Amino acid sequence: MTIRPGDDWGTPTDAPPARTIAGGDDVLAATLAGLDPETLLAFDPDDSSDLARAIGLEPGATNPRRGIALPVDAMTVERSSALAWAVNAIELGTPPGSLRATSRQAEVTVTVDGRRFHEGPATTVVIANGQFIDGLDVSPRGHPGDGRLEVQVYALRPGERSGMRRRLVTGAHLPHPRIRTGSGRRIRVRVRAGTWPVRIDGRATGRSGTVGIEVCSPAFRLII
Repeated sequence: MTIRPGDDWGTPTDAPPARTIAGGDDVLAATLAGLDPETLLAFDPDDSSDLARAIGLEPGATNPRRGIALPVDAMTVERSSALAWAVNAIELGTPPGSLRATSRQAEVTVTVDGRRFHEGPATTVVIANGQFIDGLDVSPRGHPGDGRLEVQVYALRPGERSGMRRRLVTGAHLPHPRIRTGSGRRIRVRVRAGTWPVRIDGRATGRSGTVGIEVCSPAFRLII
C-alpha cells in the first residue's frame, strides 16, 4: 500500500531540515554514509524517484512541506568488499520490467536472515525497500519505514514473462507460483558461476557474483 502524508507514520515537526537533497534516489542514497539516523532531510525528487512515489510525493514536482517527519529505512549494499547505500531497490539479473522470453537464467543461492530462501535457476532477484521500480508497482508490500526488505526471486517460464510484465503496472503480477516472495533484514545473493548485472536505485552499477544487502532502520528522517 502506498504511504501518504497523514497516514500513521511519522511525527509532526516544526524543525527545519539539516539539508535539502534534490535529484533522484541515487543522489539521496549518496548522502547517507555516516549520517545520524535522527538527521532531518528534505527531498526535492526528480521525475526518476521511485522512493518519492512510495511515500506519497510527486516526482518531478514541487511538493509542499506538511511538517511531518518520517523515519525512513535505507539499505547498505556490499559487493567485492565495497559498500554503497540505496534507498529504494536492488535488482540483480534482468530487471522485471525487461524480462523477455529470451532472458537467460543463472543458478543462484539467496539467503534471508541467514536461512536459505532460494537455490536454483532464476532470471531476477529484487530486494525492495520501497514499492515502485521505474514507476511499476513491483513490490506492492514494500514500505520504506517498516524495518524490513521485500525479496522476490523470478523463475518464470519464457511464455509467462510478457503477461507478467503487463501486470507489473498495477502489482497484479503477484502472487505467482514462479515468483517467490518473502521479507527480511539481511539478504545475500550468490551467482554460482559468473556474474550478474546489478542495478541500484535504478542505475546500472556493473556486475557482481555475490551481493549482500542489509536494512538500516531508520537511516534518516524525511520531512514531508
